[in-house]
Amino acid sequence: MAKTFGQMVAEALAQVPTVSPADAQKRLEQDPNILVIDVRDAADIAMTGTVPGAVNISLGSLTYKVDNEVPEDWREPLLQDRSRPIITTCILGPLGALGGKLLHDRGFTNVSVLEGGVQAWQDAGFPTGQPGAA
Repeated sequence: MAKTFGQMVAEALAQVPTVSPADAQKRLEQDPNILVIDVRDAADIAMTGTVPGAVNISLGSLTYKVDNEVPEDWREPLLQDRSRPIITTCILGPLGALGGKLLHDRGFTNVSVLEGGVQAWQDAGFPTGQPGAA
């Protein structure tokens, strides 16, 4: 039987831990090596902004940018260290969860999902900005 979007998100959240906006902010202050990935399309991020310092790697392109068997110029250099701490996000959380699970399934060992996404980040009073280069 086919899985629904909701089932896929629930499965992702069962496998990948979440981090609250406040805890994510603390972690980002303490560890400059943390990579925040916003998995939305660039046009969506342009309308809302994202976590400052986040890179934009859309969910679709993330599927091959983490694959070490594709041509090297298709890969994302920021994703070569599979132990690097990564926080995935989107506007509300579901796509970020799917991105986190994708990374988890590809062998990344230190991935978490921003609980509530960028909307929760903003609601917590944290600033947003435009994504950095990926």
